[in-house]
Amino acid sequence: MEEKLISHQNMISLVSDLIKANHLVIGQDDKSIGWKRIADAAEIKINHSGIPSNVSYKEFVFAKTEPIFYYKNKKDDFDLVEPNLEERKIVFLGSKPCDARSIEIMSKVFNWDYKDKFFNQRAENSIIFGVACNYQDEFCFCTSVGLTPTTENGSDIFLVPLAENNYAFRIVTDKGKDFIKPYEKYLSDGNSNLSTEALSKIKHPEKRFESEKVRKWITGNFEHKLFDKVGETCLGCGQCAFVCPVCHCFDIVDEECNYSCGRRMKNWDACQFGLFTLHGSGHNPRDNQGKRYRQRIAHKFKYYTDKFDEILCTGCGRCSRGCPVGIDIAAVASEINFVANQV
Repeated sequence: MEEKLISHQNMISLVSDLIKANHLVIGQDDKSIGWKRIADAAEIKINHSGIPSNVSYKEFVFAKTEPIFYYKNKKDDFDLVEPNLEERKIVFLGSKPCDARSIEIMSKVFNWDYKDKFFNQRAENSIIFGVACNYQDEFCFCTSVGLTPTTENGSDIFLVPLAENNYAFRIVTDKGKDFIKPYEKYLSDGNSNLSTEALSKIKHPEKRFESEKVRKWITGNFEHKLFDKVGETCLGCGQCAFVCPVCHCFDIVDEECNYSCGRRMKNWDACQFGLFTLHGSGHNPRDNQGKRYRQRIAHKFKYYTDKFDEILCTGCGRCSRGCPVGIDIAAVASEINFVANQV
């Protein structure tokens, strides 16, 4: 890993050059609601000490809705037309570790039995400027899922805030090194002692549960009443899945524009919705919210781990902060730990 130094003013100049080069620069908005395209370098906000945005930036890699293909009916045949995918770089600026890891985690399922070209092209074109996180509240639990506020894994460039409005500029990956070469004029020699000292002062959230214990407990407690208790509260609104940086369920539907043409669309979906597992016969194997919430917990802490050796959660706490009925996923996992320890 190579370490340099960059001032905030030079960061603005760097972002200005990236915009001029027609790169898609994505940054957090002023109200910490979500992420947006940065059109003016003066708009950049590197949020290292504030609350994570209400939603993650996954929509820029895994689109909320997008066409897979268009079709045109002819008299005795039809034409398929594939959509054009953008080739330009997507630069995520100021990504906390709980967001920076998301693309790597999701890439496991999007390259499992089928390689999703839509996700993969955007992921390959993504450059992640991560930043050390100096924020925590009662909903943060990154340390319970194998991350910390200073985790560099997932970032191509990692920023460490220093005094005097400077940042340590750590070049983490070869991808990041190649990307930053044309812009090295904005970097100066770094001092790893300063960044190490700054990182040592960042407090880490207390570990709230052992994810491996959760995984093992689920294996033998599929019908446990704990899931029914949470299900009695859950509204099935799906906000937890939509704000999550790694939830990736989608539906595919065909839409007709008229009798002669149409398109096949891929749209975000969520396992908390009642229609998610509804069969054409009318049978629904997850016919209540208890079973649906069980799926959410099991998918994140067992199924995905069993299949890909990755926890499908980054501990960002968004699902819990935004839940309209106050369900805290870390509290549920902690209760599972407690129950498991009683056996």
